[in-house]
Amino acid sequence: MDRYESIVDKQIRLAQERGEFDNLPGAGKPLPGRGEPDDELWWVKGYLRREGLSAEPLLPTSLQLARQVERLPETVRGLGSEQLVREAVSELNRRIVEYLRAPSGPHVRLGPVDPDKIVQDWRAGRS
Repeated sequence: MDRYESIVDKQIRLAQERGEFDNLPGAGKPLPGRGEPDDELWWVKGYLRREGLSAEPLLPTSLQLARQVERLPETVRGLGSEQLVREAVSELNRRIVEYLRAPSGPHVRLGPVDPDKIVQDWRAGRS
């Protein structure tokens, strides 16, 4: 008895008969990118790795801000004036205060950064 074969199934069957799937790279090997068996985000991690993207934007806001505070000295190191340094600190402090008004995610000790301390360190690094 003949069974129904969709157009796609027929195209696949014909390609198999012609040998178009023979000797493909990776044949007989597990699919790449699978991490831990229980890791639901294996595909996201694989995508980020393939595209050379950072996973930092996926972090909760509190962790993103903590990392930005941690990297602030190196961030302002290349700035050309004290005014630019103060503006960078002011913008970070604005985002920190905004987060502290309605915190979410993991609790991280976080508070505004002292702009005078950052400027002092910036000056010391320039001399």
